[in-house]
Amino acid sequence: MTALPNAPKLPMTVSEFLTWNEDNKYGRFELFCGEPVKMQAERARHANVKGNTYVVLRDAVRAAKLPCQVFPDGMTVVITDDTCYEPDAIVNCGPRTDPDSVTVETPTLVVEVSSPSTKGFDMGQKLGDYFTVAGIKHVLLIDPKNKRAILHTRVSAMEWATRLLSGPEAVRIDPPGLEFSLADCFAEA
Repeated sequence: MTALPNAPKLPMTVSEFLTWNEDNKYGRFELFCGEPVKMQAERARHANVKGNTYVVLRDAVRAAKLPCQVFPDGMTVVITDDTCYEPDAIVNCGPRTDPDSVTVETPTLVVEVSSPSTKGFDMGQKLGDYFTVAGIKHVLLIDPKNKRAILHTRVSAMEWATRLLSGPEAVRIDPPGLEFSLADCFAEA
């Protein structure tokens, strides 16, 4: 790993990372096992699907009149004292996130849009890490190239149900009661 300007001695805690990252001018990072990991540049398809997904989720929350917040990428989910990620979208139906916060404490749904360089990590280590966060009820992994998704839903503390999603049919995520078309996530992608 290349030394990062103004970084505290490695390994970092999440708290140290978030403080460093607020003033960081060197791109976007996540923290994995105490080490900042630079996020890769995005291809147009990835950016379109990510943006569409945020809009689709925001519109679904509004249509259902749910008291939830929807965030695009940029907000952080803390996994452990030395690991935190920045999902591509978050739906928070727990306590409202403070407007000055950079973290979402109790996300209900986290979304990761895969890219060629991160697909293995997103579907392996990162997915497993999200499963350890008690408040997360759903993890949606979107494959923009193949226009499909995998929805993982918490059944109990130690059990998750998995559904493969594709096509134009409506997707229902309950709780909190969101309904949307997966096809809308892929518009113009």
